[in-house]
Amino acid sequence: MSTVATDFGMDKALKQLGLKDVNYGTSTGNTWYPGGAEIASHSPVDGALIGKVTTTTKEEYDKVINAAQDAFKTFRAMPAPQRGEIVRQFGNKLRELKEPLGKLVSYEMGKSLQEGYGEVQEMIDICDFAVGLSRQLNGQTIPSERPGHVMREQWHSLGIVGIISAFNFPVAVWAWNTALAWVCGDVCVWKGSEKAPLCAVACQNIIAGVLKDNNLPEGISSIINGDYKVGEWMTQDTRIPLISATGSTRMGRIVGKTVAERFGKSLLELGGNNAIIITPTADLKVVVPGAVFGAVGTCGQRCTSTRRLIIHESVYDKVRDAIVGAYKQLTIGNPLDEKNHIGPLIDKESVDTYLKAIEKAKAEGGNVLVEGGVLEGEGYESGCYVKPAIIEAENSFEIVQHETFAPILYLMKYSGDIENAIELQNGVAQGLSSAIMTNEMKEAEKFLSFAGSDCGIANVNIGTSGAEIGGAFGGEKETGGGRESGSDAWKVYMRRQTNTVNYSDELPLAQGIKFDL
Repeated sequence: MSTVATDFGMDKALKQLGLKDVNYGTSTGNTWYPGGAEIASHSPVDGALIGKVTTTTKEEYDKVINAAQDAFKTFRAMPAPQRGEIVRQFGNKLRELKEPLGKLVSYEMGKSLQEGYGEVQEMIDICDFAVGLSRQLNGQTIPSERPGHVMREQWHSLGIVGIISAFNFPVAVWAWNTALAWVCGDVCVWKGSEKAPLCAVACQNIIAGVLKDNNLPEGISSIINGDYKVGEWMTQDTRIPLISATGSTRMGRIVGKTVAERFGKSLLELGGNNAIIITPTADLKVVVPGAVFGAVGTCGQRCTSTRRLIIHESVYDKVRDAIVGAYKQLTIGNPLDEKNHIGPLIDKESVDTYLKAIEKAKAEGGNVLVEGGVLEGEGYESGCYVKPAIIEAENSFEIVQHETFAPILYLMKYSGDIENAIELQNGVAQGLSSAIMTNEMKEAEKFLSFAGSDCGIANVNIGTSGAEIGGAFGGEKETGGGRESGSDAWKVYMRRQTNTVNYSDELPLAQGIKFDL
């Protein structure tokens, strides 16, 4: 264990989570399979080896799916409130282990410790939401046009839900899916990110204990591990009716096409290119923290990270100077140390992508206001620490049109009415999160109207980042169109059925059709 890890109690945290030097990465609950090759998990914080996880073999994958199919037959028959009780117990275990799991998220992924704790809190919150939902999986009664008939709608469990999650939220996105899927009566097979594999093993250890305590069958919660080939097994598998995939737009195109070809369902949460519109009446006390956290939180590695500021020309200089000044106060370093605002990028490949994006922006005519670069020296030995950059740019720049998963913020002006700003905001292929900073009611309402933001999330006087679990999360266009978490997102994990019951002594046909025999 490295000095950094020891100083912040990582050794204790790993023990509390049941993690070892080498961990099996395939499980159907309390049964673990030895696997094949190993994935080494190195922390981007200090480059140290945290542990290893074995990858799933094809034979083991089939065992996992078979166990999940068997478990589904039992689990779907349990009353939904009883399934909710299992989720409640899981949420309580997360409360007990919030500190060690939050530390692991921070150390393995690189986000700040407060964000690590916050991610586990999201897991707890979605469990609470799902427990209540377990008593509200309501259908509806529909008036029938035929006398002596009643129509109604009900929802049935779907089956196996395959979950593919990304490194930037290595535990929360899984919980968003699985807590809802479980109360809906589904079973889950999770392929976590190979860039943060220990987080998945830790979560499986936690839920496996809950399932064992309740004498529930193997296969309700399963994990598999490996590279994209393991993901392909899932997307091509007709035994999995729903694939929920979080990641890049490129990955989503492949997953969506593959699942659609077998007539499966897919829930896609893909890239974002999120903007904040800043109007003449915007309050700088709100603008600065909202824009800066949105741009540099998680080192710019959130799908909801702020990529663009669209600022009215009349306040452009004032806003630009305030944002640049705020960047000078940021501290970059070990994310387990709560005095630091920004931790590292996930790996050196991401660092390379970040550097190339800055050079591309310069080549297209961008004006650098805050210089980027890689940090070196004591505390930065992993080579993954970078400086957040601010670049004046045009929305039409090719690099601006693409999402770069790094702390690069593009500033641009708009003139005239709010409609011009909205056109710029919508003028990208992605449609996840958006925000407007204004004290003018008409501007806010136009932004939220049918002619306003085309994103799945539209905020007023808060930033683009930091969604609550009570609302449905997801976006439009190249963001994939999926919805997770709150509201009625639970419906994607179930199949809808319309029932018509004839309680009369006759058989009238719909639309008044006569069929006399």
